[in-house]
Amino acid sequence: MSKPSKLEAENAVKTLLQYIGEDPAREGLLETPKRVIKSYNEFFKGYSEDPDEILSKTFEDVEGYDEIVLLKNMRLESYCEHHMVPIVGKAHIAYLPDGKVVGISKIARVLDVYAKRLQTQERLTMQVALAIEKALNPKGVAVIIDSMHQCMTTRGVRKSETSTVTSCMRGIFRRDDKSRAELMALINHQ
Repeated sequence: MSKPSKLEAENAVKTLLQYIGEDPAREGLLETPKRVIKSYNEFFKGYSEDPDEILSKTFEDVEGYDEIVLLKNMRLESYCEHHMVPIVGKAHIAYLPDGKVVGISKIARVLDVYAKRLQTQERLTMQVALAIEKALNPKGVAVIIDSMHQCMTTRGVRKSETSTVTSCMRGIFRRDDKSRAELMALINHQ
């Protein structure tokens, strides 16, 4: 599949404006197609980034550190693949190292790589967990996402206070109740 040109994409936006009953030649809309395409480049930049490359630099000099590494309450912005509207929430990502760690900003960047694509929350949760597992081969990985889907809150059933929670537990966090309980206590600790 070949990628349409910028001009073709802008013309598609003009067509959508006409579809909703607007005049793309109206003063306030003249630059809208360009702005939408510029926004899409930002919203969907995850397609041009490689999570394996982001996680490729690891550190083994961790002085024997072998406890949970947890990044919690990371803001998440993604887009529903069914309606192309925002999914906004937070992610908690943890791993239990087995001899190597990765810079914490790399974990946040991997979340964004997958979030900045058209997604389902379930797939996003799994993709982040599997990427970390592949790069670090840790004793365990956990990804928990709690978010609101505008396809459900602003249209359709309009359940404005509904959030969706998904989790992917791998390794020790899946097998060992005590490790999972410790993780959940850390996530819930204020």
